[in-house]
Amino acid sequence: MTRVPNMLELLPVDLADPLAIMPDLEAAIAGQCAVLPVPKADKHRAETLRTTMRAGQSIDDSVAAVVATSGSTGTPKGAELTPLNLVASADATHQFLGGPGQWLLAMPAHHIAGLQVLVRSMVAGVEPAFVDLTSGFHVSEFAARAEDLAATGDRMYTALTPMQLDKAMSTLAGIEALRLFSAVLVGGGMIDPSVLTSAAKLRINVVTTYGSSETAGGCVYNGTPLAGAKVRVTDGRIHLGGPMIARGYRNIPDHPAFAEPGWYATSDAGELTDGTLRVTGRLDNIIETGGLKLQPEVLESFMLGIDGVDGSCVVGVPDPRFGNRICAVYTGTAAVSDLMEAFDDLPRWQVPKDLRRLDSLPLIGPGKVDRIAVRELFHTP
Repeated sequence: MTRVPNMLELLPVDLADPLAIMPDLEAAIAGQCAVLPVPKADKHRAETLRTTMRAGQSIDDSVAAVVATSGSTGTPKGAELTPLNLVASADATHQFLGGPGQWLLAMPAHHIAGLQVLVRSMVAGVEPAFVDLTSGFHVSEFAARAEDLAATGDRMYTALTPMQLDKAMSTLAGIEALRLFSAVLVGGGMIDPSVLTSAAKLRINVVTTYGSSETAGGCVYNGTPLAGAKVRVTDGRIHLGGPMIARGYRNIPDHPAFAEPGWYATSDAGELTDGTLRVTGRLDNIIETGGLKLQPEVLESFMLGIDGVDGSCVVGVPDPRFGNRICAVYTGTAAVSDLMEAFDDLPRWQVPKDLRRLDSLPLIGPGKVDRIAVRELFHTP
């Protein structure tokens, strides 16, 4: 195709045929163009990204891809990633895992986690297998594709959300498929500790990842920075550095998160102990209630430790007395009374004032709970 130099090109991603974007992605990494991956099936999202990221307009010639954040709050931001960012991340991933291998794409390729599966495959010189996600994630197809990869005899990897991992582990076929992988990268949200424990008992090698579009994907694996990546915690905020850090945002060029060259100031709170990072939650999720501050992810993790709870979300809802009252939703077989009994072990102020069981949690992005939608549930009579 004829390309206009230094112009951001729209790159629609088809969930039924994600490998169709490989030639354009290769061209971007070769410095021949810059691409903006968008979901082909979601016209509204695609148009929002086309407009906010100024597709069709000029862009710095060092940029290979503009990858949008999930946009769970407000307008999505577009991380400007260079070829070096993308390839450095892929190389560091393979170094951590013990070498290149075959990859199975099981996440949308317009998100950074899925896009990096394609980049890693390019770097490894292999064509990835993929799961058709048009109608969702189906364990049977995932298992079939895993068996195909196993027939190559090579090392094999995949990347999943916590919800996909949990779903795959709920069936024998899924468990057997997961065991075939040299490593299963899991990120994009909080992971139920009991799921990790079960995976270890089932001899499934889960590698927890932490990162974002701004870091070209995960750059901290199992709490440890990848080769070249740097981590520090300042005033409770996690800062990430290294060759995989984006040059900035396409639509917010002077954003303070990139004020220090080579570093990205995340919106996450964390603790660094003996070189190991523990993410405690998002700073902008903190709930101030009755003069005290609650990191909701801490309470969510506590809820996931209760038998019969497989999903949780805690939000603050404006309240004239407390400033915000703590409200929570969960999924699973446990009764509300079971959770209230478990809450006896918590300080009284942390106990949700309103607790509801849902059939499913509202999502935005792969495996990310839509906190705004959850909050709206408690505004509805």
